[in-house]
Amino acid sequence: MKVLKLSAQGLPQSWISLEQAVIHYAAQEVRWEMGVQVAVFRGGHNALTGRQSIIVVNSIIGTRGVPGINPFMLRPGLTNHKLFARDRNVCAYCGEPFVEEALTREHVIPFAQNGQDSWMNVVTACRPCNHRKSHRTPEQAGMPLLYAPYVPSLWEDFILRNRRILADQMEFLMAHVPRSSRLLA
Repeated sequence: MKVLKLSAQGLPQSWISLEQAVIHYAAQEVRWEMGVQVAVFRGGHNALTGRQSIIVVNSIIGTRGVPGINPFMLRPGLTNHKLFARDRNVCAYCGEPFVEEALTREHVIPFAQNGQDSWMNVVTACRPCNHRKSHRTPEQAGMPLLYAPYVPSLWEDFILRNRRILADQMEFLMAHVPRSSRLLA
């Protein structure tokens, strides 16, 4: 279970563990919270009052401070899992859906032709289509792309990098995904 940590302004910062969230609560760095309560941590008893300390953790927290970096300038890391999720496990050439194990990262402009390993040059392809296209461009192979590659937004990246997102976290993130996102399809 991960907690969605946001800046005080509501921009996604990271997925954090329950223990990391408790540290933010204990340090009084949580400015606001949303979503459902996901855990209750009970501490020791106050020597004067006898009351037990309790920290209730919500699924989405906004923390104090201003991030030192502009999150919109970040490029999401490229992994096969995130690529396949971006493309909804659909081959860019034959249009068929596949399980992740049957897919490959396909370079639109191949390395042999100075292609780069970047979001704008990769798509999801099944093994037979990737093999058939080989080291050629889609035009050279006579295999037109069924969809164009794109760089996921900050919001899409947070969805793509976590396999187990709670419903309220997903609702929050999806509300900020660009309307052109394949995740909305």
